[in-house]
Amino acid sequence: MQKDNSPVIDEMFKAGAHFGYSKSRRHPSTAKYIFATKNKVDIIDLEKTEELLASAEAFMKSLGATGKQVLMVGVKPEAKATVGRAAAELVMPYVTERWVGGILTNFSEIKKRIARLEDLREQKEKGELEKYTKKERLLIDREVEKMNTHFGGLVTLKKMPDALLVVDPKREYIAVAEARVMGVPVIALLNTDCDIKNIDHPILGNDASMTSIAYFVDALAEAYRSGLAVRPEAAAA
Repeated sequence: MQKDNSPVIDEMFKAGAHFGYSKSRRHPSTAKYIFATKNKVDIIDLEKTEELLASAEAFMKSLGATGKQVLMVGVKPEAKATVGRAAAELVMPYVTERWVGGILTNFSEIKKRIARLEDLREQKEKGELEKYTKKERLLIDREVEKMNTHFGGLVTLKKMPDALLVVDPKREYIAVAEARVMGVPVIALLNTDCDIKNIDHPILGNDASMTSIAYFVDALAEAYRSGLAVRPEAAAA
């Protein structure tokens, strides 16, 4: 499974990226990416994962080079911090709490909610909410808190995203389904229990470990940054 001269495979191995789920949970589409099964647990072939990662990185680099927007989704506890941090560094929209149905398929309505959130935030910063009664301000504060949870990461999403980056597409199946309906390409870190054929740019690896998730998300974020670096305006700067 491991190439002697591949530092990428060494790094993935150290991050625990090779751990799949139990063989009983294996989706048939991932069978050719399994190196072995030990103690009933599938071990992922990291040579093949390296190839998948390289392809996904190339796509991310192309997105960066053309200034495209990537909506990043990581709701499971192991993914939240990494996805939120990477999105903030790239100034990308993200979802780390709950995928609200219709973010893509009913985007016009979602944009209204985001605009409402931004308007209330602005009013609060300017002190314009002082004209309301204490009870009314309390209700507004609760509304803002709720909207921040659901839409706070989406304030930079002004149009349909150019791609979706998902950690664990089986868990985030609604997000993936909406992307497919809207023709938005999906990049995903997925484990052996997922249907790899449903993903445009799949990376088969451990999606249940914070260390593994961080490795792959950071690699994809770095690929995007490398794309930004070759943009004409970046070169001019």
